[in-house]
Amino acid sequence: MKNEERRKQTTRQLIEATQALLEERSCHLITIQDVMARSRLSKGAIFHYVKSRDELFALVLQERLEALNERFFNAVNASQVSSFDGPMRAIADNLIRLEDPSDITNKVLFYLAGKEDDPAVAEALRQFHDQSVRYTREWISTGQRHGVIKSAVDASVTAELFVMLSLGLRMRASLQPASTSLSAAELADYMGRMLRHTERPIDKEEHL
Repeated sequence: MKNEERRKQTTRQLIEATQALLEERSCHLITIQDVMARSRLSKGAIFHYVKSRDELFALVLQERLEALNERFFNAVNASQVSSFDGPMRAIADNLIRLEDPSDITNKVLFYLAGKEDDPAVAEALRQFHDQSVRYTREWISTGQRHGVIKSAVDASVTAELFVMLSLGLRMRASLQPASTSLSAAELADYMGRMLRHTERPIDKEEHL
């Protein structure tokens, strides 16, 4: 097996093992020994590919984001971009998961946010945010190219707005308020109406 193939396979084992553990417990309760047992990899093998447990959690964040992007474009391909509903459903389904404090991405984000003084963790969080904005901008631009999203919508500004709202939903989930007036499903509906032209598009000049 070539080195690159081995690296990909081992990284995949580590991510899958860590995600399985995160389904069962919080980040604080997961040890490298747990990852070793679940992945069947030695400590040396693990630290050959990651420098710390936090870096492993950061890999999980990236994997979750890439999986969402893949689901979106699978929905686009399935609908041949002739309909807005399939791709928007992929986004809406993800938004609903944002309200779940036990969601794996939420668990990792909350944990890493408490360690942002660590430069490596701060960089991982920045990359997660920036990649989220890039992917969202690509989704909007894809819809615009195929005529299902109004061309007047500023893809960059709207992408940042949607990511900001998503992060707000995640934070609200961690606070677990007794009641709320806006659900993730309602937010998804609002986002859909904005992109479908039923709401006035965001004007970049108004936000400068």
